[in-house]
Amino acid sequence: MELKNIITDKIVFGGNCIGKINGKNVFVPYAAPGEKLEVRITEQKNDYDIAEIVNILEPSENRVKPECPYYGICGGCNMMHISPDRQTEYRKEMLWEMLSNNGVDFPLEKIQAVTGPDKGYRSRFQLTDGGLSEKRKNTIIPVEKCLCAEAPINKYLQENLPEQRIKGRIHFFGSERALDNEGNALELPVIEKQVEKTVQKIIQSKKSTKKYKFKENKYFSGTAASPENEVTVRVSDKKLTFDVRGFFQSNMFVFEKTCNLIRDLLFESENILDMYSGCGSLSVFAADKAKKVTLVEHNRDALVFAERNMAGKNHISYGMSGENWVKNCSAACPHFESIIIDPPRSGMERPVLNYLINSGAYQIISMSCDPATHARDISRLIRNGYEIKSVYLLDFYPNTSHIESLIELRKNID
Repeated sequence: MELKNIITDKIVFGGNCIGKINGKNVFVPYAAPGEKLEVRITEQKNDYDIAEIVNILEPSENRVKPECPYYGICGGCNMMHISPDRQTEYRKEMLWEMLSNNGVDFPLEKIQAVTGPDKGYRSRFQLTDGGLSEKRKNTIIPVEKCLCAEAPINKYLQENLPEQRIKGRIHFFGSERALDNEGNALELPVIEKQVEKTVQKIIQSKKSTKKYKFKENKYFSGTAASPENEVTVRVSDKKLTFDVRGFFQSNMFVFEKTCNLIRDLLFESENILDMYSGCGSLSVFAADKAKKVTLVEHNRDALVFAERNMAGKNHISYGMSGENWVKNCSAACPHFESIIIDPPRSGMERPVLNYLINSGAYQIISMSCDPATHARDISRLIRNGYEIKSVYLLDFYPNTSHIESLIELRKNID
């Protein structure tokens, strides 16, 4: 196909740069704003085209040479060709634009970034047949090292040849903050164990299990736990335990700062609600500011760990979806002065969003892994009497276009 020249304008959500050729929008991966490029159109759509770079005619001053030998092949990083500091600024701009497109008026210069190292930060990892998936292909790349991974992950990769690694899809967690049973740092990652018929049932009751005692709670009867897959990690002044197969943040450097930030933002309260609480990683910090914390989480496997992480703290857990909690339990709950909400990528369930609007909570701290649904939900809260006090880019994934954000809102009582 014919080669054409383009001057890129800005970087947009997803990490591609946009420019125009003959008046038509063209998206260019692995470009930087303000570059003159020679490109080849690879996909043609009705409203836009997608192009690949053939030659960089005039590079951006922010362009750098990627250090990773797999860059552009692996499906992970897509911004490593841009200097780390400028990457963060571009992600802030993408977040700001998403908010603006949803009618949320907040100055770009007031968006703060919670950052960590740009390399050696990733602690959660997934290997397929001992390697990483190639971008948009089913091919497996037998990586020897990942620049984004924490040291324990790379130690495993370097000590085990690809053909010696576990087959299938396996979850890893490796961090200098991960602890063994004696509280010492683990040198190698915790790797998902494929265990058959050895699941230990943990049921909440007044009786104690071998290790743990749970309070009786009619809203949460417990579920299964697999000790072989447990991970314990130190986050600031807390210890958190979770299942390596379940969700947990991948960047412990930024996550620790985020937990401390949330604790600092929260007011001293009688009652705090943690909606979509997961394993209670935010609840344990909220407990420092509240006389009682209420956790709502549909994944009961995660809630087993939340009960353990919240041991000794005044709380109650509801093992159900946010929508079911709103319909069946919220009316019997106390008034919450502050609410933490960290919904899935799809955003807040509509009944949950309606509950927040009518809750009378003075403070809402909203986290999200998707700026589009976050902006949509925040927009509705603002239209119903809340105002933004602060916006943070949670820069969990340097060298990628992935954006997570935290927004603090307070009830407008004027």
